[in-house]
Amino acid sequence: MKSLITKFAITYIIFAGLLFGVGYFLKLENSFLIFAGALFVLALITIFYFIIKPLKAVLYQMQLVLSGKKFKKIYTKRVDEVGILAHFFNQVMEGFTKVASDIKDRNRILDELTVATELQNQLFPAEIPSFDDLNVTVKNRPATELGGDSYDFVESKDKIYFYVGDVTGHGTTAALIMSMVNAMIDTFAGLLNSAYEIIVNTNKNLKKHIKTSMYMTLVMLCWDKTAKKMTYVGAGHERILVYRKATGQIDDIVSGGTALGMIEDVSSTAKEQEIVLQGGDIVILYSDGITEAKSKSGELYGLERLKKALAEYGSQYSSSGVCHHISQDLAVFVGDESQIDDMTLMAIEKK
Repeated sequence: MKSLITKFAITYIIFAGLLFGVGYFLKLENSFLIFAGALFVLALITIFYFIIKPLKAVLYQMQLVLSGKKFKKIYTKRVDEVGILAHFFNQVMEGFTKVASDIKDRNRILDELTVATELQNQLFPAEIPSFDDLNVTVKNRPATELGGDSYDFVESKDKIYFYVGDVTGHGTTAALIMSMVNAMIDTFAGLLNSAYEIIVNTNKNLKKHIKTSMYMTLVMLCWDKTAKKMTYVGAGHERILVYRKATGQIDDIVSGGTALGMIEDVSSTAKEQEIVLQGGDIVILYSDGITEAKSKSGELYGLERLKKALAEYGSQYSSSGVCHHISQDLAVFVGDESQIDDMTLMAIEKK
């Protein structure tokens, strides 16, 4: 690549030589003056057409950019300084255009995410209802704006259904599946008469609409207000923990069953079984985001630590106090480590 200075020097030497030769051949008396004048005119013309004019074109496009007006790409085949400047302008503007487009797309996505988050939050109970025989407390903390954990309380006829669920992964897809399951459970609770029937029919309808790799674990409790009896049905979820007020012991119950959406029919694996409760007993439902939370050293919070916390706080507090202090214990254990999964903790205490 030849610079402008090199080009001008070569041009002037050639032109000067020609003028000098012509003046010498014609024996012109003022050949030097003619040569100097012609060289000056040539310099002016060259500077205008090769530097000033193209630079003005580049600067004009820059002014358009700075004033926020529409600009044009500069087309040139030059490979000198002016060409480099024009190419640099084109590259910078192309980058700015892409960034502006990315920012516009990002703002659109953030707007849509905000709306989706608001809609998801509306699916959760606005407040915990009051029940005659039970005290209920829930804490939920999603890992991202859209979580895959779900919980709800559905009262129908003489029964109350409590459940905690966890969709594989988190984010938009998990939130959509969670929303579908919530809607189905709410509908079937008003039509069917048991937690078993609700789980079987929810699975059957969910399986039609999701991929094989997507599924949702869930455990549902059913409180019969007339019989004063608690039963449960598992769908591949975490264990059920029961703190026994009279003895201070912890019952560790395998929820069992098959995750919703994993197979077409769970009627043979889903079983409704009773949990006998005495006054003061507390049932704990949770998602794996709690037991799989990690400390700075990489240690898991784990089931045993959760059971130990339940035994300690269950002897001192009601359901709300148990939820609060287990959450505090978890927060201290995790410290400043980032949350990698959604967390849900539900405590149900028999009055």
